[in-house]
Amino acid sequence: MVSSPHEAMHRVFQDHPGLFSRVGPALGVDFPPYTSFDVMPTDLTETQPLERRVDTLLRFDTERDGPFLLAVEAQGKKDPGKTASWAYYLSYLHSKHRLPPVLLVVSQDRATAEWASRPFRIGPAPWTSLTLHPLVAGPHNLPAITDPAEAAEDLALAVLAAVTHAKEPDVGAILKALSAALRDVPEDVADPLAELTAQGLGKLPAADLWRTLMAVDLSFYKSPISQEIRAEGEARALLVVLQARGFQLPAATEQKVSECRDSRTLNQWLTRAATADSLDEVFHEG
Repeated sequence: MVSSPHEAMHRVFQDHPGLFSRVGPALGVDFPPYTSFDVMPTDLTETQPLERRVDTLLRFDTERDGPFLLAVEAQGKKDPGKTASWAYYLSYLHSKHRLPPVLLVVSQDRATAEWASRPFRIGPAPWTSLTLHPLVAGPHNLPAITDPAEAAEDLALAVLAAVTHAKEPDVGAILKALSAALRDVPEDVADPLAELTAQGLGKLPAADLWRTLMAVDLSFYKSPISQEIRAEGEARALLVVLQARGFQLPAATEQKVSECRDSRTLNQWLTRAATADSLDEVFHEG
């Protein structure tokens, strides 16, 4: 049950809003006089289902400082509205789990990383009720790992370095070091890391370099991306053979070859292309 003192200590500000400015000096804060006020609803319960998800949430136990939660958020660009969500996440996690939460923001955009690194203050200008201090990992502070031996010592960190430096001039050297390091580890270790790197690079120019490195350094792997790379190479080879033999390729046929990712089919077409007298002989079914 809510006590009378509890009610009185906050209700007085509803009945006498000017009191807020007058209490300011006792708090060491000079609040400006109010010009108007509204009594807002105090119920903070969401009236409609609202899905809120942190990107990754981990719990760590430590010997010295006990357990804590790590919320990891990937941020692609500046988003002023995101800071309110981050504050909500941390407050919610602390309330639900009664564990200290830490926010880590990861970005491959330098300007975004620097923006996310600053403290975000919640409250009126004269007084900050809550300050959000994210930890930020990005190209501005993560090392550029360009030595294969160093990459091999911590492959996961090397992958993170590659992904966060994806837009930086040094990404080529980082990717070459990573591909060389992955070449010397078992497939079940290298494969998911190579796939994760490809995913992190997305459609950036660095992704093309990574695909080339995968085809050369990791050609013995059977991962989906390495199979796709080999299929692309086989498709290009087939087109070259067909053009060299003087076949005029309709746009639909060229698209059919370029989009095929079945190595068995491509090899069958390539074998036929060496001696076929027509495109029908190359691509006939059966």
